[in-house]
Amino acid sequence: MPNRRRFSFGKGIALVFLSLLVVTQVYPLLWLILYSFKTNEEILSGNFFALPQIPQWSNYTSAFAGGDYLRYLWNSFFVTSVTMTCVIIMSSLAAFAISRFRWRYGQVVLLFFLVGMMIPMQATLLPLMIIFKNMHILNTHASIILPYIAFSTPIAVFILNGFMKTIPGEIEESAIMDGASIIRVYWNIMLPISIPPIMTVCILTFITIWNEYILAATFISANALKTLPFGVNSFVSQYSVNYGAIGAFLVLGALPVIIIYFLLADKITQGMVAGAVKG
Repeated sequence: MPNRRRFSFGKGIALVFLSLLVVTQVYPLLWLILYSFKTNEEILSGNFFALPQIPQWSNYTSAFAGGDYLRYLWNSFFVTSVTMTCVIIMSSLAAFAISRFRWRYGQVVLLFFLVGMMIPMQATLLPLMIIFKNMHILNTHASIILPYIAFSTPIAVFILNGFMKTIPGEIEESAIMDGASIIRVYWNIMLPISIPPIMTVCILTFITIWNEYILAATFISANALKTLPFGVNSFVSQYSVNYGAIGAFLVLGALPVIIIYFLLADKITQGMVAGAVKG
């Protein structure tokens, strides 16, 4: 009986903790959805928990048309997809070399990648501005794609390296004995086995780049090149702000991330625990 009570008490504490965690994580999204259906008067009244008297579907019409949603959406998809492709290729090659090759400076190179995880993105704005100005690539997508790749690669190398270390060496040794080259071992063996952590890297990179604003606001000034977070500025004028349309635009901007996350949520778990037993 004492053991059963102690187990029940601990289970209850865990349930309460998880319930509070769910509320704190889900409530902001639910509040944003309610916010997007309200008028400015209802929003400014300060009653955050009140339901909209009449759902304002016109906010979504304004967000879609007035916020130039499709153009910003395309720019975000382009920048994010190019960044993800480059990060996966570069990080998998680096992790393959660090984890599978026997060379003296492998851990030193890994240390450099780990140091890259500690550098804040904001600390590089001024030097990057000077470098890109001299390279004449300011106000182009390249000016944000290059830093995105640089800041996303270290964590990707860290995840993939930890997984590739757990792959038995006999697999690649037998492939090499059969005449496979290093490139073929990497492409036909290591990459297919590393799909779970690669999916994790893809999702983490997608969420980070999709929501990034500071670098894009610093290096991009042309409206035709701006990404989705800039659409919020379309509803702010000198004398008025359409808060409902801003909420609707934020919902539309978060929708692709939410859909992709729920479709691939199990891949995140598999990738994060991959290699945990032997690593």
